[in-house]
Amino acid sequence: MPYLILSDASLAFGHVPLLDHADFQLDPGERVALIGRNGTGKSSLLCALAGSGGLDDGEVWRQPGLRVGYVPQEPPFAAELTVFEAVVAGMGDLSALLAEYHSVSHALAETEADHERLLERLQLLQSELDARHAWSYETQAERVIQRFSLDADARVGTLSGGQKKRLALAQALAVSPELLLLDEPTNHLDIDAIEWLEEMLVSSGVTLVFITHDRRFLERVATRIVELDRGRLLSCPGSFNEYQTRKEAMLHDEAINNARFDKFLAQEEVWIRQGIKARRTRNEGRVLRLEQLRRERAARRERQGKVELSLDAGVRSGRLVAALEHVGKRFGEKVVVRDFSCRLQRGDKIGVIGPNGAGKTTLLRLILGELPPDQGTVHLGTKVEVAYFDQFRSRLDDAATLIDVISPGSDFVEIGNQRKHVISYLGDFLFAPERARSLVASLSGGERNRLLLARLFARPANVLVLDEPTNDLDIETLELLEELLQEYRGTLFLVSHDRAFIDNVVTQTIAAEGDGEWREYAGGYQDWVDYQAARRREEAPGGAARGNAERLSETVKPARRKAAADKLSWKEARELAELPGRIAALEAEQKAVTERLADPSLYQSSPQEARILSARLGEIDEQLFALLERWEVLEG
Repeated sequence: MPYLILSDASLAFGHVPLLDHADFQLDPGERVALIGRNGTGKSSLLCALAGSGGLDDGEVWRQPGLRVGYVPQEPPFAAELTVFEAVVAGMGDLSALLAEYHSVSHALAETEADHERLLERLQLLQSELDARHAWSYETQAERVIQRFSLDADARVGTLSGGQKKRLALAQALAVSPELLLLDEPTNHLDIDAIEWLEEMLVSSGVTLVFITHDRRFLERVATRIVELDRGRLLSCPGSFNEYQTRKEAMLHDEAINNARFDKFLAQEEVWIRQGIKARRTRNEGRVLRLEQLRRERAARRERQGKVELSLDAGVRSGRLVAALEHVGKRFGEKVVVRDFSCRLQRGDKIGVIGPNGAGKTTLLRLILGELPPDQGTVHLGTKVEVAYFDQFRSRLDDAATLIDVISPGSDFVEIGNQRKHVISYLGDFLFAPERARSLVASLSGGERNRLLLARLFARPANVLVLDEPTNDLDIETLELLEELLQEYRGTLFLVSHDRAFIDNVVTQTIAAEGDGEWREYAGGYQDWVDYQAARRREEAPGGAARGNAERLSETVKPARRKAAADKLSWKEARELAELPGRIAALEAEQKAVTERLADPSLYQSSPQEARILSARLGEIDEQLFALLERWEVLEG
């Protein structure tokens, strides 16, 4: 029996229908990813499925008694509530009793409290909770609070963005939902929390509908992809990669069919203009058919165009962008950066990764000379022009118009050598001309991100600092932004929890190692994960000796790596970053083959396998030699 059915649903804001007689069914055990361009109505649809928002027409049927957990993109919490009160708030009329019981229990621990009065009240609450069999709910609330590493007594108003997202997830899970509806669950979470959430959702067996832009999360969690495109829901069972293949074929077929339709309509329009022949009685059917064709063409909704991104690196900075020597920074008792040294050169694309609160923003401010170190020295290069993308969008004035944000006091912007009208430039970022004078306050999260990118790219800069640029962007725009940054000639600092985005853009990574320690690695996030795995194997009791790849990675001096990377093309830099993993894989295979060939029984039981393995061992030796030679060439 289905958990949920959406029938003939229609919903519009203004003249554009977000849902146009859409249908959808969700069966138990499914994990459905809802994707689509920004502004297509995904959040509105999820809100309607949760019962928190209405439709203009159609209906949503939910299985009677179904327990539903819903986490909106920006969960509303009263700042004065404690974490425990916020979590139990989703438990209906029991929430007030549980919250008061928790509060009275804690008040009894205070030495100056009126213990007699509190004990009387506690007894009454306990009796009421006993009568309503509510203790399992309290246990579940405490369990999810602990699971999300939250302080039950902390006030909501003191929580960070990531903690509020974890609080919203805890509130949804506290009711042990059979159906979970999540709107951008990875926003504001660090990578460790995202990976934990992935594993929890997959292993729990909960039925799920979720919206996300995180492609790796999507690939790991989803069992079906549903795209909201021009008011209709298109379903594709299977993984995100399978969906992409099918979608490409569907768009190709759609373009061919539309071209045929338009050609036939054009022929009929020519015929009707021939005059009296078209008005003869025997041609009345053809005239009626033309009128129907015109109606169909007018009703057709074209696919929204792509964002047009371009970026001017401006005047080239000096070869050296920044050099840090034994830099340290602390705030009170907390050490944020401890004895960190690095040299960053023009053209480097650096990813900065670490858990929330590790000090990523502090490290960037130290590198760019905006924050003085407590120890060590920071030398900033020449002709450095920095542009920032702020994850909290605090640099946008809600009372300003879109035109004022992009080009205050002027009707034109200049990108490189091209002068462009501001309304045309806004159109490149999918803002219609009639919205050019709208206020920033009217924009959605994804539109604010697009506007911030538009303003960022309207000014030349040879150093870009992007702090969580992927939040609220649709997947298509993400991929375009990746391509733009790959070709960017300046220096890039990227703070992101989007693992695929990091891997596709950066050439090196600075990672938090804990206790104020930061370390630099070649490659992106997955390369860092591989390094950590290799290090753990090495440090484990009886671990294998370090291979050639790891020895080379440890012995190559950072200055030499940066000098070499500065001379390489982007593809060569990526090749250099991937070499350690490729060599490590060959060494692992070499070890396995050698151990197999060392077994005397192999030559008696399977001489043919022995010959094949011997030949393979020779091939591995040749491949290793070639890769090590290539490494030396790329390192220069």
